Amino acid sequence: MKKYRNLIDGKFSAPATGRYFENINPADNSDIIGLFPDSAEEDIDRAVRAAHNAFAYWSQLPAPKRGDLIYNAGCLLMKKKESLAKVITWEMGKTMPESLGDIQSSIDVAYFMAGEGRRMYGQTTFSSLPKRWALTKRIPVGICGLITAWNAPMAIVTWKLFPALICGNTVVLKPSQESPLTAYLLGEILKEAGFPPGVVNIVYGSGSKAAQALVKHPEVKLISFTGSTKVGQLISQECGRQMKKCSLELGGKNGLIVMDDADLPAAAKAVVAGAFSTAGQRCASTSRIFVHRSIFEAFLTKLINETKLMKVGIGKDSDTKVCPIISRRQFDKIMSYIEEAKKDGAKIIFGGKALKSGKFAKGNFIEPTILTGVDIHSRIAQEEIFGPVLAVFKIKSLQEAIDKLNDVDYGLTASIFTSNINSAMYALERIEAGCCYVNAPTFGSEPHLPFGGLKNSGIGTREPGVQALDVFSELKTIYIDYSGISQNSQYTNEKDKR
Repeated sequence: MKKYRNLIDGKFSAPATGRYFENINPADNSDIIGLFPDSAEEDIDRAVRAAHNAFAYWSQLPAPKRGDLIYNAGCLLMKKKESLAKVITWEMGKTMPESLGDIQSSIDVAYFMAGEGRRMYGQTTFSSLPKRWALTKRIPVGICGLITAWNAPMAIVTWKLFPALICGNTVVLKPSQESPLTAYLLGEILKEAGFPPGVVNIVYGSGSKAAQALVKHPEVKLISFTGSTKVGQLISQECGRQMKKCSLELGGKNGLIVMDDADLPAAAKAVVAGAFSTAGQRCASTSRIFVHRSIFEAFLTKLINETKLMKVGIGKDSDTKVCPIISRRQFDKIMSYIEEAKKDGAKIIFGGKALKSGKFAKGNFIEPTILTGVDIHSRIAQEEIFGPVLAVFKIKSLQEAIDKLNDVDYGLTASIFTSNINSAMYALERIEAGCCYVNAPTFGSEPHLPFGGLKNSGIGTREPGVQALDVFSELKTIYIDYSGISQNSQYTNEKDKR
């Protein structure tokens, strides 16, 4: 079985611990994809030192030149798109169309950020004093630690990596244990694209060892993390203690409203796509829907009919719509939520079962599950499940729908289906979510726009888009005085005026 290695200072190296973990195919738990380094503090320290040594050269390289290398990486991602997508389907489980979309998102953000190498505009403005210029420019933060999730193993990495690099930072990446091969192949692409040694370092391992060591390392000046709110809170505390920058994209409990004037077939298709694609394993997945009482039964019929078309299967099969769950641990967690909801009085109107026979016997498969009669304050209505589970609520008015949609600790994505422009505009103003949609599923964001949430879904930072530059750079304010006297905008000595 192949042993993969960390990428540190441009070289692939074994972990100092000598230990490795298994990368397991979620569709077939007997299929071990490879062994990856179970790294710890010493490996992280080596990677940080390599990033430190590379920083002087990389940060001084003109931004357009940095952009050229990012563009090269985008071209290689395009060239290898199908083979990379097959790897994502193998190790993460998602369908080939979803995996191809993951790679395309990375290509898009590569080209977009490469272009920022010729923009990254500062601000030039007038000083309040004569014979003085006032302007700003962006400067890099330093060494950035990137800790990424498994569910979009290329897109999430590059949404952070390319903005960090165009700003002149060097990087230590700790990818998820659940999808490390994608990150490994990205490392090979970055080497082929011409990135100097040490600019990007990739270290594999657990959150409790490798990620924790990265967060705590005093030379790391910024941590960008995508994952659970619980872990994000711990990272935020440590970053606050060290006064280092922190960007967190965390959980979601996303809601969708279906009003009585909605296009019901379109709404049903959108709900099913948002709730059950990638088996609900996306932070932007639709987890709750609020349906007007006058069309409630009619909509449920359409929703169930659409869900029946969502065939559960192995990601590489062309007719699969719902992929396996990433791990046995996550599988057990999802099933426990379903069982708890049943005990609390919720009614399963579709699915709800684990699939364990035939081609499903060795994998982690759960049917798309739809529940009604859910207590709005129960765990299944309030907590992020990260699985193919959808709770349906009946509402009497738009205001009730908005109130119930907002009645969670999260605020990542939300949507409303209506043909009434006034209802849509009112909802967009009142919904507490970082990304809102009208007549569309809760599918995340496009690479040239910011993505992130409110409340426990984040801390106000946004990636990617141009707003990512605010995360991965600092602003330096510059004054150029050619008056020949000592001037100060807060204090002016009348005798000094000329």
